[in-house]
Amino acid sequence: MRRNRLFPTMIEFSRAAYDDVVSHASAGGDAEVCGVLAGTRGDDGEASVVTETYRAENVADTPRTRYAIAPEELLELIERAGDDGFDAVGFYHSHPTGPTRPSETDAARATWPGYSYVICALDGSPFVGSWRWCGDESGFEQETVAVRGER
Repeated sequence: MRRNRLFPTMIEFSRAAYDDVVSHASAGGDAEVCGVLAGTRGDDGEASVVTETYRAENVADTPRTRYAIAPEELLELIERAGDDGFDAVGFYHSHPTGPTRPSETDAARATWPGYSYVICALDGSPFVGSWRWCGDESGFEQETVAVRGER
């Protein structure tokens, strides 16, 4: 993937936020889970920092292979994050049986340029990866995932 210099290439999680994404994904069993990531959104090449997660209901017709957040719930969660003093940083969902990267469907349904799309893949040890949606034909740009040590 080509590098888009407008967006940061790193997303940093608090230990608690990272653990919540993995825990939520593991609890989902065979179905994909999803939610909103909140904290401080990086601009001008700075890393985004995720300190809060907001779990959402997966309303996809086929939750074993797709995820969808109802538009009303998505806006509610983003407003809740704002009311709590955070920026929406991006979104997360799980891939219970892989892959460890965005699927073609993930790319086709991405609609928030500049936001992170985090995937927790569970085929083996949990893997958490992140991709920034560029909003054009270049698609996603992979981000480095870091975890702060404190809970």
